[in-house]
Amino acid sequence: MTGLYVILAIVFVMSLVGLISMKVDKVKAEKGKWRTKEATLLLIALCGGALGSFLGMQLFRHKTKHIKFILLVPLCLILHIVLIGLYVWKFVI
Repeated sequence: MTGLYVILAIVFVMSLVGLISMKVDKVKAEKGKWRTKEATLLLIALCGGALGSFLGMQLFRHKTKHIKFILLVPLCLILHIVLIGLYVWKFVI
């Protein structure tokens, strides 16, 4: 059960990072300032921050016209849900 808490803590922290990164990049885009690389934003989503990145896309209307983000962020989110579900099924139940 401890492993599940660690996984959920990582997902929570990375989701916060994803959400904040989307907001910061959106503000910088509006001000015409230096931006976060798209690869960095996608890497955050892949490394556990997909939920926060997805919420950031929707809440801040950021990267919602970029096909990479439209496809990859939800795909990462689905992957995370499946992997956590498999972990729970194998080690918790």
